[in-house]
Amino acid sequence: MADDNTDNRNQPEGYVPPEIWTWDTSNGGQFASINRPVSGATHDKVLPVGKHPLQLYSMGTPNGQKVTILLEELLAAGHAGAEYDAWLIEIGKGDQFGSGFVEINPNSKIPALADHSTDPVTRVFESGSILIYLAEKFGAFLPTAGPARTETLNWLMWQMGSAPFVGGGFGHFYAYAPFKIQYAIDRYAMETKRQLHVLDTHLAAHRYLAGDDYTIADMAVWPWYGGVLNGAYNAKTFLNVTEYSNLARWSELVGGREAVRRGRMVNRVAGPGAFLRERHDAADFNAAETPSA
Repeated sequence: MADDNTDNRNQPEGYVPPEIWTWDTSNGGQFASINRPVSGATHDKVLPVGKHPLQLYSMGTPNGQKVTILLEELLAAGHAGAEYDAWLIEIGKGDQFGSGFVEINPNSKIPALADHSTDPVTRVFESGSILIYLAEKFGAFLPTAGPARTETLNWLMWQMGSAPFVGGGFGHFYAYAPFKIQYAIDRYAMETKRQLHVLDTHLAAHRYLAGDDYTIADMAVWPWYGGVLNGAYNAKTFLNVTEYSNLARWSELVGGREAVRRGRMVNRVAGPGAFLRERHDAADFNAAETPSA
């Protein structure tokens, strides 16, 4: 009987995993230059510190947008202490491997937050942790007790565990891998559509994810799954997103909020829509750029 590992469908044909894996940068696709199998800083770089106690180091990916949306929502709700500086970390250039950034987040992933209102300075990394930290700090968008708090955290943790299948899984193999692999695309498309159905089914009976109130769960889920509905990876048709009418209703509801509109601009370097490389004051939004025609 033939060894399954020699199946001629393997890519490249005949590929058999070696006994000990080693990293070959020539096989890494679009992100090979910044991916590596070890942690730690690659260069010395002190992070800038602005005038506000809250210093955010990020990029306007879905994970970065979660935090800037919450900060803008806090400011819109009257929490003046939520003023912040948002410094751009260009992950395509390897800024996340600078020594200063690694001191805040040893995992070298955006976003990362430093709260200078505490002594010593509090570092917060992982987007979900930052959302909880800020919501608790300002007493907003996270119920303090009971089923509503648990439901909010349920959906926040669901997003944290589920979105990697959408971004690192479906998005990578559908849009970014150096060649198309049907098995990988089918596997992650199936999981992405299952997740969209989870949300669509839940939102058929709920205004927001945790019930009647808008929370950090909505802020966490919207940049990812609202993005899929709005054309992330140019996959709207492929995923047939028009099937999910309840999710579309919720996505439009959340996306229509002024603080969400502002938050999703921050630390982005290109469109669609207006973008703002760095934000140090509310007036900076007046200088937001728009994509070239």
